[in-house]
Amino acid sequence: MQKPARVRILDAAHELMLTIGLARATTKEIAKAAGCSEAALYKYFANKEELFVTVLKERLPKLNPLLERLVEHPGERTVEENLTEIAREAAHFYAESFPIAASLYAEPKLKQRHDAAMRELGRGPHLPIRRLDAYLRAEQAAGRIGPDADTYAAASLLLGACAQRAFAYDMTEDGKPPQPVDEFAAGLVRTLLRGIG
Repeated sequence: MQKPARVRILDAAHELMLTIGLARATTKEIAKAAGCSEAALYKYFANKEELFVTVLKERLPKLNPLLERLVEHPGERTVEENLTEIAREAAHFYAESFPIAASLYAEPKLKQRHDAAMRELGRGPHLPIRRLDAYLRAEQAAGRIGPDADTYAAASLLLGACAQRAFAYDMTEDGKPPQPVDEFAAGLVRTLLRGIG
């Protein structure tokens, strides 16, 4: 039995965005790979940016829902446990999203159009930093993080390290990070907490 058209479109978009990049994955090529018309694609998605956002939400690790949950319910576990889960999820998210979005940087005009569309959709890479900052401020208000800690800087450091991990190791001898993601996440958080604890 064939998958529904929307699922086939998302599968095709995800695969093409991973293999040829967001800039080169046209709606025409995505529709062809999904076995449907371009008109059928537009029945489900208003434009390529909306399709990109949906791929991020439905096909990649769930970073934003995790951050939203923690903002709404801080204090359920230790700060270290929460931040380690965030770091692990963020490392996976950036490892999968970086190859998709990286091609935009090669075409400045396309990136400008994409950025404008993402602003219109209320999306963008700044949102996880804001959500993590909100979570850290909630923990700070509960007295579980130092009162003088710069929560925005801490959020930027943690997520920046996770994004850097996705980018930095392609050129090493074996093309792999020096440690598994769980060790990376735990070590990153322990180091960060020494500064904001």
